[in-house]
Amino acid sequence: MYEDLLNIALGVIATGVSASLGWLARTALWRRRLRRKQGFFGLPQNAECLLVVNREAGGDGAVHRFDVFALLELSALIKDCDAHARIVHHDTAQQGFGERTEFCLGGPYSNRRMEAHLRTLLPGVLVDTRTEPGPDRGAFRIGPETYRLEAGTCEYVILARLTAGEGARPVFLLCGQRAITNQAAARYLARHHEPLARRHGDGSFVLLLKVVNSEAYGPDVVELVADVTDTARQPAPAAAAP
Repeated sequence: MYEDLLNIALGVIATGVSASLGWLARTALWRRRLRRKQGFFGLPQNAECLLVVNREAGGDGAVHRFDVFALLELSALIKDCDAHARIVHHDTAQQGFGERTEFCLGGPYSNRRMEAHLRTLLPGVLVDTRTEPGPDRGAFRIGPETYRLEAGTCEYVILARLTAGEGARPVFLLCGQRAITNQAAARYLARHHEPLARRHGDGSFVLLLKVVNSEAYGPDVVELVADVTDTARQPAPAAAAP
């Protein structure tokens, strides 16, 4: 009888110890993943970041609904890092970069801050911002390659993480040819931030993504076209300007 009770007690103790060790291991793994995520996004606990958005064409302070969906994707990432976001319109975000993490959303034709970031940080990326109809309207030119917009069928978006120096907070650019491609880039970032962090660490990168058949699949089918970091950060030849 005594031995049976002793065996039961030892079994209960062993189960408790195993459960405690398992909980500690899971907690340590969760904290490690959280620190990596916070480091990649430059969002330590209780940090504040900026979500810079454009205005919908013809709207009075309105934001396109696909850009709203993109903001929701990004807000979930920010919340997971125990950080806080402040949404500002592109024409009111008059400050430098590096002090706070920034997510800048939209093309240079509707987002002045994106235009400034491309001109300053990615001089090798040229975007056709002409409003007249034509085959090159909205096209990206990166090095010798031109990526034209085929609305609803084949659309491109640039996803970039850029830093101004050691210790500076990153700027994330989600520069799409259409609003739905901005959402696609935000979703891609949410789904792939871990492999991106492993591949690039805390450094800069510039990725060109293709959104396939958004008319049927929305922002879900996204392909990585190329890592264009080196080309995008080098000034484009004068002859390549649109």
